[in-house]
Amino acid sequence: MSDQPFQPTREAVEAAHERLGGLAHRTPVLTSAFFNQRLGAELFFKCENFQKVGAFKFRGAFNTVASLSEEERARGVATHSSGNHAQALALAAQMHGIDAHIVMPENAPSVKQNAVRGYGANVILCEPTIDAREVTLCKVLEETGGVMVHPYNDPRIIAGQATSAKELLEDVNDLDAVLAPIGGGGLAAGTALSAEYFSPSTKVYGVEPAGAADAQLSLKTGTIQPSKNPQTIADGLLTHLGEHTFAVIRRRIEDILTVTDDVLIETMRLVWERMKIVIEPSAAVPLAMLLDGGLDIRGKRVGVIFSGGNVDLNGLPWAH
Repeated sequence: MSDQPFQPTREAVEAAHERLGGLAHRTPVLTSAFFNQRLGAELFFKCENFQKVGAFKFRGAFNTVASLSEEERARGVATHSSGNHAQALALAAQMHGIDAHIVMPENAPSVKQNAVRGYGANVILCEPTIDAREVTLCKVLEETGGVMVHPYNDPRIIAGQATSAKELLEDVNDLDAVLAPIGGGGLAAGTALSAEYFSPSTKVYGVEPAGAADAQLSLKTGTIQPSKNPQTIADGLLTHLGEHTFAVIRRRIEDILTVTDDVLIETMRLVWERMKIVIEPSAAVPLAMLLDGGLDIRGKRVGVIFSGGNVDLNGLPWAH
């Protein structure tokens, strides 16, 4: 893939949705009288925690593997990931009968490491730094000849992630806004494109932890700001934007907002208690920002993407 920013077309998003038909779950959209009352708005939660591998990442990974040529598939695929993309690519590779090599930081939750192995992938552990992940992956690519599938900075990944918001906009009419968590930006960029293509009047906001606010800084400065020593419990949002995701985000996203870990932990627990569903810390970030008063949505119809539900039950953040 070229490093030049490339935006997936409407046709690319529609083709991705077609590829995923009958293979990805069309995840439910839930509502909550409790949260509606708290915020004075109508909220519609797109529950990607019910997606295969427990996160939206399956959409992009499957779309990318399905887009590879026969020659590319024969080489297998490789990536680095702390969890959800690792599981997604491992399953997508298994479904296509090809090899997958996944570099994971040694401090990645054991539940995620075990899931990746359970899908038949080869897991290579490394030091928990971006540099170590990239160096280790380079070695793996040299040794295996595998095709690199980036966790987010790839138009095929973005097109796959866009299908989540596409479904939400099909299932719920006249949304004033859609909120998505933002780490590398694949989901946020895909959400922005689906709004542009299928519901142009719908605004899109990205939300990230205050301790990992590189995307907000990138939007303000107009250039990608590396994620430097991020401090947040939202382990899915530790990375920084890529050229492809940033090109969409800076053009189409209204704003990027932040919220503290204390509020997101409280929100995650509230969702478990009130909605009776399991979401991971990264998924709680947009709703947490709303509950913290970061955006006035009174009287509005707002979509919120719950990005995933992969939680280490032995390390719940409120169980200290």
